[in-house]
Amino acid sequence: MFVGWSNQMQSEYEVVQIPYSATKDWILNIHYAKRMPSISFAYGLYHYDEMVGMVSYGTPASPSLCKGICGEEHKHNVIELNRLVLKDNLPNQASFLVSRSLKLLPKPRVVVSYADTAQDHAGIIYQACNFLFTGTTKARTDIAGKDGRHSRHHLGDRQNRINRSAKHRYVYFIGSKKDKKTLRNALRYTIEDTYPKLYQE
Repeated sequence: MFVGWSNQMQSEYEVVQIPYSATKDWILNIHYAKRMPSISFAYGLYHYDEMVGMVSYGTPASPSLCKGICGEEHKHNVIELNRLVLKDNLPNQASFLVSRSLKLLPKPRVVVSYADTAQDHAGIIYQACNFLFTGTTKARTDIAGKDGRHSRHHLGDRQNRINRSAKHRYVYFIGSKKDKKTLRNALRYTIEDTYPKLYQE
């Protein structure tokens, strides 16, 4: 799906890297998950001098996920787009932020992200940015600590169970043409021919 932005948008908006500290208020107070993920890179969307959104990328919580996408050889290149937050969610802001941030990430990278079916998300943003749809995960139950963090952070406290909803999985390759070809050939998931049905996002 081709994404086009007006000249006005390209002149008024800018995407720049931001520190970890600048993400906390957005993630804890605005994003529906209300939890801080692992963050390696974060980028802010600025409308002139005002930050109006942010996106973060980090190491996936599951080591098996890193190996499962493109195998052992490429596991160190896997990174997850784990939070996307916008102040007003105006038209094209999300796709502009994601697309521009992808260009700022170190290369090569295998970017994976998920659209939460429990939030009626189908991944419209990822579809607009030409991510590959590789299927839907199964719903499951995780064990977490009292603060809701994943069990890997709470080796001695595994009292709480958290239901994880089914999620649509998207993958995006960044790098040179050779890098992209190599990573795509190594992809262990089947690329689906059609995107999920578009829900309200």
